[in-house]
Amino acid sequence: MQLEKLLSNKVIQAIQLLYNVTPEAKAITFQKTNKEFEGDLTLVIFPFLKASKKSPEETGKQIGEHLRSNTPEIENFNVVKGFLNITISPAFWINYFNDVAGNPNFAFVPVSNTSPTVMVEYSSPNTNKPLHLGHLRNILLGYSVAEILKANGNKVIQTNLVNDRGIHICKSMLAWKKWGSGERPETASMKGDHLVGKYYVTFDKHLKLQIAELKLAGLSDEDAQKKAPLMLEVQEMLRRWEEGDKEVVALWKTMNNWVYKGFDETYKMLGVNFDKMYFESNTYLHGKKLVEEGLNKNVFTKKEDGSVRIDLSGDDLGEKVLLRADGTSVYITQDLGTAVERFKEFPELSKLIYTVGNEQDYHFKVLFLILKKLGYKWAEECYHLSYGMVELPEGKMKSREGTVVDADDLINEMIDTARETTLKLGKTDELSAAEAERLYYLIALSALKYFILKVDPKKKMLFDPKESIDFNGNTGPFIQYTYARIQSVLRKAEKTDDRRWTAITLKDKEKNIIKLIYEFPVALGHAAKEYNPAVVANYVYELSKEYNQFYHDITILKEVDANLRNFRLALSKKTGEVIRSAMKLLGIDVPERM
Repeated sequence: MQLEKLLSNKVIQAIQLLYNVTPEAKAITFQKTNKEFEGDLTLVIFPFLKASKKSPEETGKQIGEHLRSNTPEIENFNVVKGFLNITISPAFWINYFNDVAGNPNFAFVPVSNTSPTVMVEYSSPNTNKPLHLGHLRNILLGYSVAEILKANGNKVIQTNLVNDRGIHICKSMLAWKKWGSGERPETASMKGDHLVGKYYVTFDKHLKLQIAELKLAGLSDEDAQKKAPLMLEVQEMLRRWEEGDKEVVALWKTMNNWVYKGFDETYKMLGVNFDKMYFESNTYLHGKKLVEEGLNKNVFTKKEDGSVRIDLSGDDLGEKVLLRADGTSVYITQDLGTAVERFKEFPELSKLIYTVGNEQDYHFKVLFLILKKLGYKWAEECYHLSYGMVELPEGKMKSREGTVVDADDLINEMIDTARETTLKLGKTDELSAAEAERLYYLIALSALKYFILKVDPKKKMLFDPKESIDFNGNTGPFIQYTYARIQSVLRKAEKTDDRRWTAITLKDKEKNIIKLIYEFPVALGHAAKEYNPAVVANYVYELSKEYNQFYHDITILKEVDANLRNFRLALSKKTGEVIRSAMKLLGIDVPERM
């Protein structure tokens, strides 16, 4: 930021003149001043004590006096132990506001011909069941990271790898073939992904019965699972699929199309999209070729049973199977093929980000290491955006098998909760029925997305639907309401003045808002560097909270001084623009009325 750079140069000059030493730039660190103390920025003094040969307090005082005397932007300072708290002049904040007020995208870095290209993969569902709560955190996190990277000047390719083949897909197919009686989504009045998921559960129930019978007959649990007739049948179905059996492939295409249509409805409801779709059924063959390549390079080993493996014990990752004994591929086989094909298709890629839960940490360590051992230098640019699991309070939502919460059920429940809460608060009294239903949807999606994204991705989280729709807490609806409140103020004012402001005596609440607007580009940069939308989420909450305090404590529309009134309206307008921009990066829309 321009202020920190200016002050860093001034600090270097001060150290040179005061102590005849030139400090390294990295030794100069600023942070936001603790709210307990007066000041805007705080300089850490400890790195300069060796040069000053004085106490932290005396060193801080000397540097502070020099800065105040030689830097017009500095109004005052105070020293607390080893920290120099600097108060920036009101003129600086007014000038900064004047510079950015007319630019609604001032924090965004434009894309250029030299901008890096980043691919972000998210969602990555299996076509044997509907999207669930775990997918929601994945989808929302991946989509938001992509948007934040775009805001920081990156060219971003948003992708989805659909796991549409494998033993788990065949389980739904076999169950439908045995017990489906020709049922289809239209005859069952079910979304296609829900119908296919129903038969995945059906397969599991019948399999468990067979395993129990075999165990009663004296087989061990491991042998019973391997020799259960349904497992043998589904393995044979997978083998036939990989050989291109027409009947199996036709059933596979039919059921997958049901699922794709269901997924698309859910994606549309969530307001997310993809630039490119990849399908495991296409990429696993590329992976098989890589296995052959690895065998020729002696990176992989073929075992006596016909399986192909790699020994990564030297890297504390054990042994990994790449092809089963019957020649069928596993997850990592297609992931290898997909990665290679992506870098062939987009050689300009500077980073490939996989948004996948932390239960797959081992998988991605192995994947990246194998790619490196195969000689692909770009393997260093592959990154696993690992995130913690998200759970619901027990009994809050309908679940399948007692553990998996369906995404569609959750979204519909959120809309119902939003409707109930909003009606109680009387926030739709002036809206038509259609406008009210649109508002319930916007509030529900805001509550869901914000509640999930405000938590650091690395942390496990508990999602409480009712808590997420609180209009007074750290929630999406609270931020939406703040934006709507600003728009109401602007409508009542009828027009705003976009001129530059000079003769303004800033109140603390006004200064605090400008300071937060100043921090927006910093928040965007941190969020992109850390692949963490929570930085943006918590930033926009702080801005909204500060504006509400300003709104309650400072007169706006009834201010008799026209100059002050117009300035506060301009400040409100800018705050609304930043809120809208920040929320959009989280995939959240803000309503004009609420």
